[in-house]
Amino acid sequence: MKSYKKYYTLGGQPKDIYNAITNQSMLEIWTGEPAEMSEEPDSEFSLWDGSITGRNLEFEKDKKIVQRWNFEGQSEESIVTIKLHPHKKGTSVELLHTNIPDEAFENITEGWDEDYMGALAELFE
Repeated sequence: MKSYKKYYTLGGQPKDIYNAITNQSMLEIWTGEPAEMSEEPDSEFSLWDGSITGRNLEFEKDKKIVQRWNFEGQSEESIVTIKLHPHKKGTSVELLHTNIPDEAFENITEGWDEDYMGALAELFE
């Protein structure tokens, strides 16, 4: 199991980034795929038409999102924590993804950089 921690700088304000990550309609706009999302703790979510699924664990409005991501056959919980910090260029996004299966690590890290944060960056250019 591996962990991945990275900081990204996005052009939008923390409240706008938070909304883009937690609002189902906004998720569908920037991912271009069906999504299921609720800002309720202990609710299930689905991104990229079911390619990523899991459970929402914690929300701190405009500041933090904590989710458990599902990996087939994995017994340990893979936890994603996204923290949003005001930055002179918009928002500094602190990402921590723990317990990533070794065989999925490269695919997941590329997905964070290109599909998730890359698409968010384009949305807020």
